Amino acid sequence: MKPISAFTNSVQFLLTDIDDTLTDEGLLGTEAYEAMWALHNAGIKVIPVTGRPAGWCEMIARVWPVSGIIGENGGFYFRYHGKKMQRHFFFDEQTQKQNREKLNQLEKEILQKVPGCDLASDQFCRLMDLAIDFCEDVPALPKSEVQKIVDIFKSHGAQAKVSSIHVNGWFGSYDKLSMSLKFLANEFGVSADEAKKVCAFSGDSPNDEPMFQYFQNSFAVANIQNFVDQIKHQPTYVANQRGGIGFTEIASAILKYK
Repeated sequence: MKPISAFTNSVQFLLTDIDDTLTDEGLLGTEAYEAMWALHNAGIKVIPVTGRPAGWCEMIARVWPVSGIIGENGGFYFRYHGKKMQRHFFFDEQTQKQNREKLNQLEKEILQKVPGCDLASDQFCRLMDLAIDFCEDVPALPKSEVQKIVDIFKSHGAQAKVSSIHVNGWFGSYDKLSMSLKFLANEFGVSADEAKKVCAFSGDSPNDEPMFQYFQNSFAVANIQNFVDQIKHQPTYVANQRGGIGFTEIASAILKYK
């Protein structure tokens, strides 16, 4: 990983994780929010790419200075444009219902077999996945217990990704990257190859790895150091600071070459 000072490119889009990338201890601080507005006002389109649920994404798409949002690790994207909310889902409603029934059974198994974990507090407003909390609102579990959660998901044929706070599991072949590329193509006419040149990404944890691998202009905030042993494809650049303050460094580096 290179220091952020080595970045000298010009980009048109910044896709960014939210938890522990924009936030600090779960809060969106003044600095990070102002950095998003600065990017927006400079014509850089900010697009959160998050594991957070549909309920959160509805609000974020409406009230943050963003050009859309990819939610639940790629299960859908929302874009509020021209006073109209556009929603695109990977699966139709019937498939979502069938997958939810399977995830409900997995929830029971995981909570029984991995003491100390819990259902994520935002699960009630999720449409596509199951989020298991291992350190947001519960005492932090050791990595071995987090891996047990992952293994249970995978033993049932589900995808499983570890964020800085949750293990997210779902059925389907999508991820953050696949839905991001679909969003860029559908809404802005940006091809997958072009996206490598005109987009940057910022993140902090293992579920961001597909984005780190794909985008040459990939950044991480300093807390990526907590996960370097779990990430094969690391970001190109790393900020000096953690969380939202690190994000402001990334925004400043991008704005310098606008």
